[in-house]
Amino acid sequence: MAAEVLWLAVVPALVTGAGLSFLVERLLQPGVLPFWRRPPAAFALHIGLWLLLFAFELLLFRRPWFGVANVLAILLLVVLVSNAKYQSLREPFIFQDFEYFTDALKHPRLYLPFFGLGKALLAALGYCAALFVGLTFEPSLTEQAATGDFLLVVAALIVLGIALLWLGARKKLPVVFDPESDLLQLGLMASLWRYGEEEQERCCDPFPYDSVQPVEKILKTLPNLVVVQSESFFDVRDLYAGIRPEILQEFDSLKTVSACSGKLNVPAWGANTVRTEFAFISGLDAEALGVHRFNPYRKLARQGVPTLAGFLRNLGYRTVCVHPYPAGFYNRDKVFPLLGFDEFMDIRSFEGVDKTGPYIGDVDLAEKVCALLGDSSDQPIFVFVITMENHGPLHWEKVLAGDVERLYSSPPPDDCDDLTIYLRHLRNADRMVGMLRDGMEALPGAGWLCWFGDHVPIMASVYEVMGMPDGQTDYMIWRKGGLLDDGVCADMEVEHLGLLLLQKMGLVM
Repeated sequence: MAAEVLWLAVVPALVTGAGLSFLVERLLQPGVLPFWRRPPAAFALHIGLWLLLFAFELLLFRRPWFGVANVLAILLLVVLVSNAKYQSLREPFIFQDFEYFTDALKHPRLYLPFFGLGKALLAALGYCAALFVGLTFEPSLTEQAATGDFLLVVAALIVLGIALLWLGARKKLPVVFDPESDLLQLGLMASLWRYGEEEQERCCDPFPYDSVQPVEKILKTLPNLVVVQSESFFDVRDLYAGIRPEILQEFDSLKTVSACSGKLNVPAWGANTVRTEFAFISGLDAEALGVHRFNPYRKLARQGVPTLAGFLRNLGYRTVCVHPYPAGFYNRDKVFPLLGFDEFMDIRSFEGVDKTGPYIGDVDLAEKVCALLGDSSDQPIFVFVITMENHGPLHWEKVLAGDVERLYSSPPPDDCDDLTIYLRHLRNADRMVGMLRDGMEALPGAGWLCWFGDHVPIMASVYEVMGMPDGQTDYMIWRKGGLLDDGVCADMEVEHLGLLLLQKMGLVM
């Protein structure tokens, strides 16, 4: 078979697959513009990426139609994952999410329930069947042509794909870092490409904590400080009047004597804890972060960033992060030393502790933090706590006997089991608030507690019945021993909370 005949075997599959790729894109939620309404550069990027993926599959399997099916299957998988993400998190798939495919293998309980275990098994079985059919019934091109001719065809496809990528990337397509809008305007492949490009750019200079200076006369004895980023914490009582008000009685009690409290605008919905986490410790807002707002620990944080933790360490604090989950998740074990933390206590610090539901509970976490405070020496300590108990998927847990009576003054509507499970865990978060207050009050010396939620929980069926929350969480800053004056009630952005905390503590102006 001559090279010309090879092209006759490859081109129909290639053209058909490229056309079908645009049809697969049309399955996306939210939708995308038809390819003829997109910028020409976006079309070039789409076709260039398609050619490279097809060339790789052709080189690997030597079967053009099977290669087309493989690329379309990959694209369809991304579309299905994107739709599942959009349904749960109100955000489509972006380039930074590719990391979660490996995370889903390491931590399947955090991801597969939202995609659907049935869909995952069906996709795996379907691919195995397609693999068998493709390899059995489509002949290999190298069985009918010289290997050299076949490799020349593959090389030509690669060169053409690279040329199209070069044309599409000569002048960077504008993006606004609103994934829904960028997906609509550019299509899936071009938007993925642009977000990957943008991640290579450094940003954020100057960093907020570069310019933060301590007061001239620092306190003789620095107070201990505990900051709790509470998983999925927000005042859910606003959603349904039938929730018992005492669900958050400890939090309410501290709010009445807090230095500051209110609603918190956070950059995450339902998940992506690290967005809120990094905004708090770095003081960087979404505009300054650019594309790094979606997962700052992938690139930006690995460069080392001035943070609240680094500022406190320079003042003489021992800085500790406590997170009852594997330290390698989101690469926190590598990132946190670069963000000013002396020590990271992960799931290994909770060996022998029974879980509350699927994760280490907030009550056990509070006991660990109180022990840390009690064991601290003359050196002041800053403990940053990232809780896990109320992490989803809530729908994989069961409502227990007595939950409804304990948690509601009037029973909830149908399809609200997720809310009942959430409230059960929320009550333990409230117990944690009280335990930390009592623990700090029992110790000598001054102390401060800052508490805030990272995002609202994923409860799609509940929101359909009760309405969608606005996405704000709740925060409060409390000083041991009470206040010298009236507290302040103010809503704010999470990136400003750290500086406000330092001001309330009297460490900065």
